[in-house]
Amino acid sequence: MGSVRVADVGAAMGRLRGRVHRTPVLTCGALQRLAGRRLLFKCELFQRTGSFKIRGALNAVRSLVEEAERAGQERPRAIVTHSSGNHGQALACAARDEGIPAYVVVPRTAPPCKQAAIRAYGATLVPCEPSDESRAETAARVVRETGGVMVHPNQAPAVIAGQGTIALEVLEQAPEVNAVVVPVGGGGMVAGIAVAIKALRPDVKVFAAEPRNADDCYQSKLRGELTPNRHTPVTIADAVKTSIGENTWPIIRDLVDDVLTVSEEEIKRATRLVWERMKLLIEPTAGVGVAAVLSEQFQAVPREVENVCIVLCGGNVDLSSLTWLTELPGDGD
Repeated sequence: MGSVRVADVGAAMGRLRGRVHRTPVLTCGALQRLAGRRLLFKCELFQRTGSFKIRGALNAVRSLVEEAERAGQERPRAIVTHSSGNHGQALACAARDEGIPAYVVVPRTAPPCKQAAIRAYGATLVPCEPSDESRAETAARVVRETGGVMVHPNQAPAVIAGQGTIALEVLEQAPEVNAVVVPVGGGGMVAGIAVAIKALRPDVKVFAAEPRNADDCYQSKLRGELTPNRHTPVTIADAVKTSIGENTWPIIRDLVDDVLTVSEEEIKRATRLVWERMKLLIEPTAGVGVAAVLSEQFQAVPREVENVCIVLCGGNVDLSSLTWLTELPGDGD
């Protein structure tokens, strides 16, 4: 599918102008004191569809439409993808904006709130088993049946470029930034951000953050080769259960400075801290980056890395699953 360059990210920025929100960068004194650094929170939970995913989805769909128009061909008959929820919502929204039918393959274990949102955006939801293999096989079948075009949730170059627009905004909003911390599942967001950051500000560190229970990105960096999760991970961070792939791995290998892993308890505590101290209803996947910056592992990062931006990637919380809150001792301190 080809590589992604900073020019592609810039083109995506132009394509998305007026179609997505320029989300704010916020600070929090309480969390800064805990981290011992200045923390900057890029609030993608305020983005259209509740997560950063609309950036990549819109860029991909608009690119397909533009290519068809340039070639004098008909628009795609349908847009197909597979998703644990957030990309599905985003692609359904993007396809609806263009008047194209969308089909979203979703693991049966995906949060009900995300499944309902996909339907609310007008897409047809197709259930599958909760594994990367089942998602890919089911999506391929739907493409054959509908004659549609597949937009991979994290490996499509146009999706990666769209996610990279987060970095362009951060560099404008917080030029003093020394590092960016990005949750990683399939790797589309961290890859896009790394492409833009390392081209424009190579001095800025890029850290990926993932659950220790789903540490394929960490293992891949450690071994120097793509190492997918062998089994479907069990983690509260439902949006990062998938593994990095063939297109995101080379970018992560070459441009991401390090991968930080955190425990389930660290993710829960960090998520709760953001709820209580910042009054932001992030989803646990967004708490992965916060947990990484508050971890002992991050203390080894040189102190001159003072201004750290954390991407709060989404806020599509499954409110029916919050029984885990009662399992955390204390008041979140």
